[in-house]
Amino acid sequence: MSKGGQNDRQGDDRRRDNRDEAAEPLAFDREALAAGAVVQLSPLVRRIVAGNGGPMTFTGTCSYIVGHGKVAIIDPGPDDPAHVANLLAAVSGESVEQIVITHTHRDHSPASRAVKAATGAAIIGCGPHRPARELALGEINPLDAAADKDYAPDLVMADGDTVTGQGWSLRAVETPGHTANHLAFALDEEETLFSGDHVMAWSTSIVAPPDGSMIAYMASIEKLRGQEHRLYWPGHGGAVREPQRFLRGLVQHRRLREAAILSRLRAGDETIAAMVPMIYLDLAPALHGAASLSVLAQLEDLVARGIVLCDEALPALASRYRLA
Repeated sequence: MSKGGQNDRQGDDRRRDNRDEAAEPLAFDREALAAGAVVQLSPLVRRIVAGNGGPMTFTGTCSYIVGHGKVAIIDPGPDDPAHVANLLAAVSGESVEQIVITHTHRDHSPASRAVKAATGAAIIGCGPHRPARELALGEINPLDAAADKDYAPDLVMADGDTVTGQGWSLRAVETPGHTANHLAFALDEEETLFSGDHVMAWSTSIVAPPDGSMIAYMASIEKLRGQEHRLYWPGHGGAVREPQRFLRGLVQHRRLREAAILSRLRAGDETIAAMVPMIYLDLAPALHGAASLSVLAQLEDLVARGIVLCDEALPALASRYRLA
């Protein structure tokens, strides 16, 4: 990057930070959702929560049924026969036309095969699983176990592609970051967005290289800030009820995390292993591995913007870092 280009990028960062100075801190909604129940959320949307609650999935994956009569199922969830049975019971007497997938983590897409076998519906939405970048020399992908490598869509949707049904339409919005293939889906008839794991009310999204990219995630956040939706239906937890306010909070949250990393670099820390215990003071050591991937994602972004230097061509967990 030329010096002029770097200065331009840093000027953009300053303008973005100034625009977000008034953002309020994130306020999370951690109200528990019961698994297994069919809940009518709106005239067009029903929700069933899978019984796969945990530290990464909150109370479980949210599967959504859109429409009546001829319907779509969004994110049928994990390979869980009980959840599949609940979904099929909920649409008994109706025709499932599409099985729509936001991204290929094992808590979202595997049940698509069982629902397709039972209904004959097409699997559409995101493309097959792929990393956001190539592996660094000697790097092992710690997220391989979370990926649904068997996912095989009948139709891959791109940004702006639309599928329609009786009284509803779903428009694809490319939102890479949490995964490289992540899609959200706008339900324009109700001014809402199925946001997958990109934006959730209960927690910030996990962005972990090499499958995730902070650069792409922040670009996707900015993309959604240019769109107007009344609320979001996320992949886990309850609705995001003030999307634009929440997006501003997400930007502020990431900038504060970025500032903490730069502070550790100024203090002399050169490795992610040294930074994590100082940044995540109250985090259980068992979760330091996940936190390390989050810090790596931020450092990839900082290196790409010319703010931080890395001793290797591709930033990795074991790399050494310093301020530019």
